Amino acid sequence: MSGAGKRFSKLQVFSDVELEVGEREVLAIIGPSGCGKTTLLRCMNGLIPLTEGEITMEGEAITSPREGVAMVFQHFGLFPWKTVFNNVAYGLKLAGATRAQIDEKIPEYIKLVGLSGFEHYYPYQISGGMQQRCGLARALAVEPRVLLMDEPFGAVDAQTREILQFEMLRIWESRPTTMVFVTHAIDEAVLMGDRVLVLKGRPSTVHEIVEVDLPRPRNRATLLLPRFAELREHVWNTLMADARQAELEVIR
Repeated sequence: MSGAGKRFSKLQVFSDVELEVGEREVLAIIGPSGCGKTTLLRCMNGLIPLTEGEITMEGEAITSPREGVAMVFQHFGLFPWKTVFNNVAYGLKLAGATRAQIDEKIPEYIKLVGLSGFEHYYPYQISGGMQQRCGLARALAVEPRVLLMDEPFGAVDAQTREILQFEMLRIWESRPTTMVFVTHAIDEAVLMGDRVLVLKGRPSTVHEIVEVDLPRPRNRATLLLPRFAELREHVWNTLMADARQAELEVIR
């Protein structure tokens, strides 16, 4: 990504974003609400065009959604009239997979996300956490080289969110892929990321990229490491500086 910027009418959302994501790297993007995190992710997926600069993948500019890139949305994005099986199979069907290929592969991914036994249930019949697992399985089933995740656990309760975080770590360890995900949760960014990209300002720019030098595989014990606490505090203080400044301006 080079010189990336996005403007909506007179509003410049972000500008001059320079970023390179490595193969099988996990990059977390964090920043204040309204700083353009989701917009940046959608530009990476080719759903929204940049106003300035370019985003490339394997040397080719991304101007529209492309093969090899899958996205998981915050609010599940499931079809209510399709079963779990058919929701997970949707991406493969679009890619032209045969019925035999679908019948062979989909049970594997349903099992991977812990939904075995719920293949014939509809979204309204399962919990929010299970719906998000279904959305994740759909993205993984196309075997993407790049997985983009927009607040993937933001729509579930705190307990389910923690369970899903460690499930995602387990899945990534078994099938590592390049992953970029947006989150508002500092703990989540540090726990999952190899690096944490901090966006700040209006328009937002890359304020800092924090290297997360925590050992993998990561699990609940990772949360107890002194280094985890140090990294979390560093990111927290970086973000809260703006919040404190904004509060002072309001008081004045």
